Amino acid sequence: MKQYIAQFAILVKDYDEAIDFYTKKLNFELIEDTKQSEEKRWVVVKPKGATETAILLAKAANQEQVSRVGNQTGGRVFLFLYTDDFWRDYNQMQEKGIRFIREPKEEVYGTVAVFEDLYGNLWDLLEPKDK
Repeated sequence: MKQYIAQFAILVKDYDEAIDFYTKKLNFELIEDTKQSEEKRWVVVKPKGATETAILLAKAANQEQVSRVGNQTGGRVFLFLYTDDFWRDYNQMQEKGIRFIREPKEEVYGTVAVFEDLYGNLWDLLEPKDK
């Protein structure tokens, strides 16, 4: 049996601003945006070229969830965006206003830099050495 993570949820404040960030700043694809009720939508995005894992943009529905937007992992890097061309993506992201909080660094495993999403969640942009 093959297992994989098909999608995971990330809390957002607003569907449309999150869609805008992921599709225009990170260049992700909008896979689905289906209205489920007056306040709830099923919104899925994924990096271009991704075959299995996608992100469900889940609008925070109560105060506890709102308090977690932007800090779902207590300030640790939350997501790892792999790339086949670090410098291409790094430069494009900088041009689009993505804030990098740790500058590019060559590590034994690859080239990496840490950036924030629109709410402050931390991501690694990583080009692995064994690509």
